[in-house]
Amino acid sequence: MDYEFTIIVPLYNEEENLIRVEQELKKYQEKALKKTCILLVNDGSTDNSLAMVEEIAQRNDSFKYISFTENRGLSAAIKAGFDYADTPLIGYIDSDLQTDPEDFNLLMEHIGDYDLVTGVRTDRKDSFTKNMSSWVANVIRRSFTHDGMDDTGCPLKVIKADYAKRIPMFKGLHRFLPAMIMLQNGKVKQVPVRHYPRIAGKAKYHLWNRLAGPFIDCFAYLWMKKNYINYKVGKKG
Repeated sequence: MDYEFTIIVPLYNEEENLIRVEQELKKYQEKALKKTCILLVNDGSTDNSLAMVEEIAQRNDSFKYISFTENRGLSAAIKAGFDYADTPLIGYIDSDLQTDPEDFNLLMEHIGDYDLVTGVRTDRKDSFTKNMSSWVANVIRRSFTHDGMDDTGCPLKVIKADYAKRIPMFKGLHRFLPAMIMLQNGKVKQVPVRHYPRIAGKAKYHLWNRLAGPFIDCFAYLWMKKNYINYKVGKKG
């Protein structure tokens, strides 16, 4: 089928969430503004996630999956999704479903004029520690990237595929998607989206990797910004 939009769902040890992921994304497909398929990316889970992913893909033609041989992290899972998606538009949502798939339609309303549209979580349903560490991490990142984004950690984004596939790979990539689009002279926009508490599974990030990781990764971004190759072809024959 000629799909127009691929939703990437990275997952690591999320067996408690996967049936709900299947149900909620199937509901969204019925309301989606673009013909939508789902790409589940299993990041080397050690629980029953892979078996469940295989079953979900077997009973849903519009669900596909790839599975890493070992855990490589969220950035690697997102990058693999970019590499394997074959639609003009690519989206991303976390398997904990703390954001609502239906809000992809809010982002879709703006993607024609922009190259990346990202959600901004309103009225966040996380703990004080998690909210505060995310706020500090965003302040650190903005001071390095000057991307103007308030919530790059929001796991709800839509990106034009030709931009997504040109993003170079490095650890911590998921924190810098708007900045990486801007390095390509792309246009980015943020849109408020809903946020819910996690109701199953365990969070994979804690205070240390929410603060130390973004700070260290900012230096990788500065190196990449200095050395990034960007070009446009004017003519070819």
